[in-house]
Amino acid sequence: METTQVTLAVRGETSSGEVIAVVGSCEALGSWSYQNAVVLLPDGSDEKIWTTTISMPKGVVSKYRYLKGFFLQSKNAGGPRQVLVNMWETHQQPRTMSPTASHQNIDDGHFGIHNGVNCVDSGWLTCQTEIRLRLHYSKTSPVSITKKKYKKSRFRIKLTLEGFEEEDDDEEEEQEEHSHSSLDKETTTLEISMISANGYKSRHSQPECGYALEPSQWTEYSIHSMDAYNLELTFEFFEEDMSEHVVQGDGLPGYVGTACLLSSSFSESGKDYGVATLPIMGRNSRQTIGKVRVDYLVIRPIQGYQCEMSSSFTKYWKKRSTLNVGHRGAGSTHAARHQRVRENTIASFKSAAKHGAAYVEFDVHLSKDAVPIVYHDLTCCISTKKKNDKTSLELIEVPVKDLTFDQLQLLKLVHATAIKETDNKDLLDDEEEIDEHQPFPSLSQIFQAIPEHVGFNIELKWICQLKDGSWDGNLSSYFNMNTYLDIILSCVLQKGGKRRIVFSCFDPDICTMVRQKQNKYPILFLSQGITDKYTDLMDIRCQSTQIAISFAQSENILGISGHTEELLKNRSYIADAQSKGLVVFSWGDDNNEHENRRRLREQGIDGLIYDRICECLVPYFDSSSSDSRNVSLVPGWFCLFTHSGLIFVHICEEFGEQQNFFQVEEQHTLQEVITEETRNSSSCSCYSIPCATASCVASEERGGSVESDSGLSSS
Repeated sequence: METTQVTLAVRGETSSGEVIAVVGSCEALGSWSYQNAVVLLPDGSDEKIWTTTISMPKGVVSKYRYLKGFFLQSKNAGGPRQVLVNMWETHQQPRTMSPTASHQNIDDGHFGIHNGVNCVDSGWLTCQTEIRLRLHYSKTSPVSITKKKYKKSRFRIKLTLEGFEEEDDDEEEEQEEHSHSSLDKETTTLEISMISANGYKSRHSQPECGYALEPSQWTEYSIHSMDAYNLELTFEFFEEDMSEHVVQGDGLPGYVGTACLLSSSFSESGKDYGVATLPIMGRNSRQTIGKVRVDYLVIRPIQGYQCEMSSSFTKYWKKRSTLNVGHRGAGSTHAARHQRVRENTIASFKSAAKHGAAYVEFDVHLSKDAVPIVYHDLTCCISTKKKNDKTSLELIEVPVKDLTFDQLQLLKLVHATAIKETDNKDLLDDEEEIDEHQPFPSLSQIFQAIPEHVGFNIELKWICQLKDGSWDGNLSSYFNMNTYLDIILSCVLQKGGKRRIVFSCFDPDICTMVRQKQNKYPILFLSQGITDKYTDLMDIRCQSTQIAISFAQSENILGISGHTEELLKNRSYIADAQSKGLVVFSWGDDNNEHENRRRLREQGIDGLIYDRICECLVPYFDSSSSDSRNVSLVPGWFCLFTHSGLIFVHICEEFGEQQNFFQVEEQHTLQEVITEETRNSSSCSCYSIPCATASCVASEERGGSVESDSGLSSS
């Protein structure tokens, strides 16, 4: 193929050791792999201008983006270089070029700005590890001082990092080590976040005496490092007079003592998250004067999959009409026993999709042999027949994580709530179930069985500790968090294709890790808020919708999925979150009431997750699709899908015309919109049958296939 020389130039400021690189769709630009990105060099006349000359295929359209980061040589001879992506351009339509001249100069203006729009995002973990250290009052004060002198004192805390350099007797090796350790210092970062219901603050530096602890505040230290298990983390404690008003960063109070934590202890324990209790040593002696409780979380890069840079939806949402999301597919069958199709099955998802759900919501966790499965609860009941008694059985509650995928396929499913019932004779029926109605489908099976136009809202199931100290499903321990997510994320990234996908989770740490481990799909933080329906959660970040909003901002995730009960009581929360750039979904039994959904739509909610979606939505087909041209419309009322919503159209037999257009969102309101007078006045009155009471033939002929009017789209 004929090539041409292209010189790219872009303006951008960088930190010490950081460079600007370009990555794109063709081989010359790395085929969207950050490992193969082309590094630009500073221009001799202006260090803010970065340039490079590349041999590009002539006359071929190539897409590309710029990124900022560190490009390090491998510590192992001949190994691949290590690339840390700090910032990258994430426009839905990347830059393009199609060079035709023998040599072409392209001035791309400023980094991050394309077609007048500034759109950049932070990077994800590629080869570095992130350590999170947290101080909070979820249970009690994290600091406990035994000395009477400090009993009524309030403290400020500052975190310092040490342990980057290693001594070596060999002078030459020492110079190499010094060079590498110097670079490690550049690639090791510390960020402090303070989250509360009133907002959040994020800082890359600390006052000389650190920041004060507040009972309503979550204080978190985030450390990124290439050598994360060779750090000495030192907390310095400073006394603050309780009689004075707290002003962040004011005069230096008295130095009290220190508490040290070696990051190597995380790898030695084999745990990615937990609590470390550290002794606080006095400043003038080696005496212990108290202790500090530190929560920790270790986030490692995803294993077995390398993210590419062709697209990103982590913070992208195209605002459209409210999305209808089928809860567990066509709806929960344990809360509403009249449901015809079992929840979280292929049949349930297909039914919801056929009736117009833009997304289907379902829960994913792992079987004992690490297969991602779709099931709501952390436990299930195994039915066992009693000896010498063929008419009764006993139910045993078992954690799903303790059963292999094959074992789960053999179960005759019983919901955990059945263990409280005395009459379970129906379980003795050995009738075979159709495959698509079987519980515990694998995530891979769901991807294969459900049409790609149907979006997935994947809730990542994880144990949560309740405020009374108990745990979900009575499970105080679970999978290794990094391994758990790597398996599920790899499956989704490999099989996602063009499907619209949004993750969600009640555990804020899972939300953080999903954001840091991959660069493609967004996540929503699920919050139950303040409610009497459920037991309060232990974690401060889970205890109100307001602090959930602050957390979502702090972690730069897509948004929140709030509990409908609280969103209806405090309607300003939706507008408040959206004004801060967040997307808002809602969940809860209250969403099953049509009037509540109407009120939330009026408030501009982005997505509604609810049951019985097949009763609330009408099957429809996409009038904008080329496929619809081949559908033979029979006279009657039909619902057409357009970019402005659902429109009900009457097809007249005599003239073959579309008459009487009505825009409506739910079947429930169809009778209100299409009045009896209107139906009687139609040109073909004998066929004026509302779609709510007649089958939608056009939809059935297409198998209900329709492209969802979803927000997660680049179109």
